[in-house]
Amino acid sequence: MGLRKFSFNFGRTTQEVELPEERISSIIEGRPVPAVDVEQATLEAMRHPIGCRPLQEMFGKGDKVCLVIADVTRSWNRSSEYVIHVVNELNLAGVRDEDMYIVFAQGTHREQTPEENVRVVGEEVARRIRMYQHHCRSNDELTCVGTTRFGTRVMLNKRVVEADKIVIIDGITAHLFAGYGGGRKLLLPGVAGWDTIQENHCHALADHFGDGINPKTRNGVLQDNPVNYDMLDAMEMVKPTFLVHSIINNEGKICRMVAGDPYQAWLEGTRICHDNQAVSFKARADVTFACAGGYPKDVSLYQGCKCYDPADVTTKPGGIIIAIMEASDLYEPPEYLGSFKYDSEKDMEKALRENFSIPFFVAFNLFCMTHRYTIYLVTKKENFDAIRKTNQIPCATVAEAWEKAQAQLAREGKKDYTLNLIPHCGGVIAEEPEK
Repeated sequence: MGLRKFSFNFGRTTQEVELPEERISSIIEGRPVPAVDVEQATLEAMRHPIGCRPLQEMFGKGDKVCLVIADVTRSWNRSSEYVIHVVNELNLAGVRDEDMYIVFAQGTHREQTPEENVRVVGEEVARRIRMYQHHCRSNDELTCVGTTRFGTRVMLNKRVVEADKIVIIDGITAHLFAGYGGGRKLLLPGVAGWDTIQENHCHALADHFGDGINPKTRNGVLQDNPVNYDMLDAMEMVKPTFLVHSIINNEGKICRMVAGDPYQAWLEGTRICHDNQAVSFKARADVTFACAGGYPKDVSLYQGCKCYDPADVTTKPGGIIIAIMEASDLYEPPEYLGSFKYDSEKDMEKALRENFSIPFFVAFNLFCMTHRYTIYLVTKKENFDAIRKTNQIPCATVAEAWEKAQAQLAREGKKDYTLNLIPHCGGVIAEEPEK
């Protein structure tokens, strides 16, 4: 049986493993798309936008402009490479540096360090433009802008709401329950209050207790998705003026920039993402190797949760998932790991419905998966005790996880097993073949 060596990103390093080539069913990767010249692509997108006039015609002298920018947990969007071009284009429109300010769309995440601010916007922008952190639990910083069709009371950051004009800046990729990230997510949850965020995300649960996760709120699904519609209602209440978003290829480089109307440009971006990331595969396998894609996508277990969604589609019921993420910042956010304290899925769902939070939901999604599959998690050794509480089996290397998986396959009498490999889970929408 011929062996083939595979390398998976692990933090800022790699992990290697040799696998029997004839057992591999599919290697599931997004479509290879070349990187672009970031400055040229950003200027082109802003000067020939989707759904509205060019940026220079939308802004003018005296405008007080708020740039709402995704936080450091989204630094995969490489915003530090293009925020400077947005700022300079606003200058050309007549907006002075002192009339701009940045609010980081942190949602429920912690404050950023000064170094992380630079990592998000770049050194020059950090020197020139005022920057503010968003605190979702600080009611003094929030104001009510309305109520959505689902009854969500929308409390948003005052600095954002009080600006004359708003620019939203992020990247677009598939999202666990909002369908896609970016766009309206910069406002809800990005700069929303804690209660607003929880009300919105509660739609990710099914209507009736015991049914678990809402099937309408899935990766890559926008139509009839209540989480998405709720976010769109919130965005409509403040009507941001302009959007600038990146789209990332398999190598983590910017392969496209979209700009323009905050809904139409974002929607076109989701279509481009789907074209790049949607991948069909031969069949569900006995074992799926699911890699988050390395730093920063695997900086924490919470961020690395994107490992599990495509693997859920590509693995046979009762099969094995080998998830790969360094999780150097394992305890961020703290409430995520603290959610793994229930004996059953129903106990956990009951508690989640009574006190919904995003980290709790993501934990619930994983907990349910650990009862459908055996999950070996390749991570740092100091994470092992915490990982065991999540009902996963920690391993130090991919090779070790593969040894344990082979032993399990032998115990189960599976001699003709198959393997699926997903080297960059965050960049893939796995589409199951039609039966």
